[in-house]
Amino acid sequence: MMRQYELVDRVRAYAPDVDEDRLNRAYVYTVQMHGSQKRASGDPYFSHPVEVAGLMTDLKMDEETIITALLHDTVEDTLTTIEDVEAKFGSEVAQLVDGVTKLSKIEAQTEDERAAENLRKFLLAISNDIRVLLVKLADRLHNMRTLHYIKSEEKRRRIAKETMDIYAPLAERIGMYEYMREMQLLAFEQLEPEAYETITRRLKHIRENADISLDSINDGISKEMHRHGLKVTVSGREKHPYSIWRKMQERHVAFDQLSDINAFRIITENPEDCYWALGVLHRKWQMVPGRFKDFISTPKRNGYRSIHTTILFAQNMRVEVQIRSKAMHEASEFGFAAHWAYKQHGASDGQAGWIRDLIEILDTSHDAEELLENARMAMYQDRIFAFSPKGALHQLPKGATAVDFAYAVHTDLGDKTVGAKINGRHVPLRTQLANGDMVEILKSAAQEPQANWLNFVVTGKARAAIRRHVRFQERDELIAIGRELYDEVVQRAPMKIGKKALIAATERLGYDSEDDLMHAVGTGKINDKQLIQALVPGFDTDEIDAEWASQERAISIRGLTPGMGYHLGDCCHPVPGDRIVGLRIPDQPVEVHTIECDRLASGMDIDWVDLSWGQDSDGAAARVRAIIHNRPGTLGEIAGIFGFQKANILNLRLTARDQQFHTFEIDLEVHDLHHLMRIISALRASEAVAQADRVYD
Repeated sequence: MMRQYELVDRVRAYAPDVDEDRLNRAYVYTVQMHGSQKRASGDPYFSHPVEVAGLMTDLKMDEETIITALLHDTVEDTLTTIEDVEAKFGSEVAQLVDGVTKLSKIEAQTEDERAAENLRKFLLAISNDIRVLLVKLADRLHNMRTLHYIKSEEKRRRIAKETMDIYAPLAERIGMYEYMREMQLLAFEQLEPEAYETITRRLKHIRENADISLDSINDGISKEMHRHGLKVTVSGREKHPYSIWRKMQERHVAFDQLSDINAFRIITENPEDCYWALGVLHRKWQMVPGRFKDFISTPKRNGYRSIHTTILFAQNMRVEVQIRSKAMHEASEFGFAAHWAYKQHGASDGQAGWIRDLIEILDTSHDAEELLENARMAMYQDRIFAFSPKGALHQLPKGATAVDFAYAVHTDLGDKTVGAKINGRHVPLRTQLANGDMVEILKSAAQEPQANWLNFVVTGKARAAIRRHVRFQERDELIAIGRELYDEVVQRAPMKIGKKALIAATERLGYDSEDDLMHAVGTGKINDKQLIQALVPGFDTDEIDAEWASQERAISIRGLTPGMGYHLGDCCHPVPGDRIVGLRIPDQPVEVHTIECDRLASGMDIDWVDLSWGQDSDGAAARVRAIIHNRPGTLGEIAGIFGFQKANILNLRLTARDQQFHTFEIDLEVHDLHHLMRIISALRASEAVAQADRVYD
């Protein structure tokens, strides 16, 4: 474990003006607060924050970050409060410690509401100050280095999965590749122990029996570079087991089929020499087609810059080579931390564009599932590069379309998109972009986001913005339907109901506004009985049923003994014109069902009564299932069909929804079977409706 004076010396080596007394106080404070706490390894608990602080000195972080690393577990694991930290070490350190503490709570809960809320806190914390993320990544890296001390296999696997799913991708996104690689390797050892052992054993065998060693390849490349007057440093390494295993999974090949398990780096004095070195390399050794990437001219979104190529060395051995300048190498290994340019108020440099996108997703995501889906999209997908007509470069996930590009430029541009040109040619909006495309977006002030865009956009930012607009559109439509249903209830109620009663009912039912109440009525969350009881508290709903039944229906059924009670089956909703059968159950009214009803199959041991409708029967409730296209205006269109057909909506319930379609079950008041079939035919003829059927169950 690093001693107090060693930590101070390491910071002083790159920051001579550091406040040594403040660092010493922070070191002593964490030792005192953690006291006799022990880690799974048996070491004192304070050894962990000290080692995390040591990792921060490797990155040459500032004084506040070092102190934050020392104190990062005190609030969560001791009696220390954020107020205590602020009083002793200032508000800046307190904010950083608070951010790391919140960040510690996101683990292994990626499928529920709490995970989404913690993810919100996490994204907001790192957007305000990226140093929060740097401390947390160092914290996780040290925990992974000591993971083998934890006895519980289940706990080790859970922590390893968190690291693989969350922290390693985050390290990659900010360019901290050394952290990413070590986290992946340590997590892989726990998650796939057999694969780890097999690959490790094979690599050892190759090293011991290789005809050409890493040193000889290194020497060969170095001599060729120096022969052409290039000042470079060449280093070789064996790819780690997780990298090899992932290639085996992606390419669906066995270990023996992998030929590029060795990688070399050529570090040049300046960027210009990178291309000189590339020329020397390709003139001497044949390159492998399709294995060349230039991340200097088109950097990755996290700022990564390097040239990647693969050559055929002696005996046709494939060797992967990365060429970069010293500055590029430093940035590639430690990302944000390597070129630390921390500004006033904690504003980080331009590499954090993806973080800003995630913050915008926070404001537009509707629920936990959507937030997590969109955040994963923004963090984990591979990227392509496209240009605006003015030459601005935008990075997007593979599979991104012109609409994704428009939203990447600006949300308002995405909302108003009506067309696109790719490389000067008009193309459909769903056209996927390729690397290097020049994209021109055509817009109109009258345009609005379309729900069918969700069928092809892939970026979280675009999906969140479109969904938000569609939800607002749907909400307006459902509020309108709710008002129609409310007006019907009020008209059929046996007393006059005014505005005052509506305001009171809104409060009784727990809604904040009249629109919220109408939305609940429109979606079927509030039925007629609940609504009338809220409007007129204490009113007898049985009296309502009887009163409304006498107003709505004039039904007579032949085949029943005069005075015999009956009720129409709620399962099949028979209407005049249906072939009907009665089930006679002792001491209960006769159940009336359609001949197609599944209830009849379960009632084979019950007496059947042959029934038919009386001549003057008129009016009953029928249920219709309508699958409608998920786009603005469709609910209003089907409500118009019901109005034109003079059918009252008794209830409306959303039963399923996806990107393309919404499924509703609608209870309608109809005259007879002929009336019902006219309504279903009208629904089927509408372009808003994909499918419409009567519901019998």
